[in-house]
Amino acid sequence: MSEDVLYAVADNVAVITLNRPERRNALNWNAYAMLEAALRRASADEEVRCVIVTGADPAFCSGDDVHEIMAGPKNFAATHAARTTVTFQPTPAAMAALECEKPMIAAVNGAAIGWGIELALYADIRIASEAARFSEMFIKRGLVCDVGGFYRMPAIVGPAKAAELLFTGDVITAAEALRIGLVREVVPHAELMTAAQALAARIAANPPLALRFMKQGLARAAYGDPREMGAWAIETIRRLMDTEDHKEGVASFIEKRALVFTGR
Repeated sequence: MSEDVLYAVADNVAVITLNRPERRNALNWNAYAMLEAALRRASADEEVRCVIVTGADPAFCSGDDVHEIMAGPKNFAATHAARTTVTFQPTPAAMAALECEKPMIAAVNGAAIGWGIELALYADIRIASEAARFSEMFIKRGLVCDVGGFYRMPAIVGPAKAAELLFTGDVITAAEALRIGLVREVVPHAELMTAAQALAARIAANPPLALRFMKQGLARAAYGDPREMGAWAIETIRRLMDTEDHKEGVASFIEKRALVFTGR
């Protein structure tokens, strides 16, 4: 497996680590594919009873690699159709996370921005270090979020707080994430993986089949079926990719200047 994503199993716990620290673990095409493969591998592995997703310091995941995915020669608008079905299903990595049959813990060690917060939302439980920061930054790029923000955020933090986070794109601290219920606990940075591993061990000590059905039951009760929402989100993202405001959101990020949106 590519070094962009690391995969290791010990004591019935799989640890999936995004490993592009020089890019703050931003996801390029290869990293997305490797993340999907790692999640599906963990889901199918009979040895695995719990999954931890984290990032190589200093970040958890800073979202899409804007230079490669949105501004590069193989840009998102031109290639996203190849990554989804003709019925506009959520992206393969999102579906791999949502369909993972094993309980999943997000150990958020730093910035979880854009698709990074989406990945954290796909986990069943989130633990944050004091260095963690969260933002649904999509609005700043002239886009809507992926299925995670629509499908899980309102159920986790409530509709009004979800609306605030999605409409503003504000960055919130680990302490604020704890206050609104986005994360289970906040621990000192050096203790994050110890805390995640301890919780994973408690989960993994239980019978695997019952764990799988317990997870299914919780998802059905709390969230419902993500596919309809995911289909709408993906089609809307495609439409927004063609707008001037989206191009401005990308250009302003690359050029490190203030945003100027026109509504076109």
